[in-house]
Amino acid sequence: MRLSAKITVLAAALLSLSFQLMRAQEGESFLRNLQGRDTALVGDRLRYGASLGAVEEGTSFALPDLQAASNDSVTVLSPWKMDTLRLRKARKGRPAEMDLEISLDLTCFEEGTLALPAIPLLRRLPSGETDTLLFEGRSVDVRLMPVDTAGYVPHDLRGQVKYPLTFRETLPYAAGILLLALAVVLICLLVRRRKARREGLGTVEAPHIVALRKLEAYRGGKLWAPEKQKQFYSGVTDVLREYMAARYGFGAQEMTTAEIFALLSKTDLQKALYDEMKLLFETSDFVKFAKLTVSDEENAKVLPQAIRFVTETYQEVLDKEAAQAAAGEKEA
Repeated sequence: MRLSAKITVLAAALLSLSFQLMRAQEGESFLRNLQGRDTALVGDRLRYGASLGAVEEGTSFALPDLQAASNDSVTVLSPWKMDTLRLRKARKGRPAEMDLEISLDLTCFEEGTLALPAIPLLRRLPSGETDTLLFEGRSVDVRLMPVDTAGYVPHDLRGQVKYPLTFRETLPYAAGILLLALAVVLICLLVRRRKARREGLGTVEAPHIVALRKLEAYRGGKLWAPEKQKQFYSGVTDVLREYMAARYGFGAQEMTTAEIFALLSKTDLQKALYDEMKLLFETSDFVKFAKLTVSDEENAKVLPQAIRFVTETYQEVLDKEAAQAAAGEKEA
């Protein structure tokens, strides 16, 4: 229901007020066939109502309850609706006005001429005056669908009509299946590619290759500058700790310098390499914890010493493997 400004619909109970109301004959109501036919057939939906012109803003209405008028012949299908057809703005000395239309939907289930009840409206003006507007009822001629009784032949109910399937109807389904197949193929390719990448990443490199590659990253960087010495020594010794853990099989990452070299002293590590690495680790501890500043000459020796330790200790492994292979061939 579309209303503007202060137009309101009062309760239908206002019609039962006991004071005397002045009646004003407003003319006929309207009746429209919503099916667009000029003849009303049994079961057609009809719109029944009245039009109000030049209604002042602030006017209120109470509508009768026609639901009680429903019977076997006429059935009310909807409550009252009020629509604003036209709105005229307020001018000097004149309030805003509008044209309204009130209506409800009904239907008829009995053939013949049926009389619809009159439409009384209780109107309350903005000034407080109250009166009743009465719209004359309408009659509707309801008919049945005409049947040619002369040539009429009864037939049984027809079965459901089956139409052939066209290419246009199957095209969306074919396109959907094709897109689904492409999506499955793409998912399979992505899964296979990711699996291959994981397998490639999972390839274990030799410990000395990993250590030498990480140590090479410190070459030429001049990280032994006084403000960067802590980062330089920590990085180099961390690489050597990881290599020792892989080469000798103990957790060098979590050990102190004393613990690491206590274990290295029990291995077949050459004494010169042992002393060189011990001095390197002790210097690193002083740089990290005592803020020792090392000269450039000593810093330049760190990286070659670490690389020599990795290559020589791993060469021992290669020599042992070669000797075992040669011994196996002799025995064979």
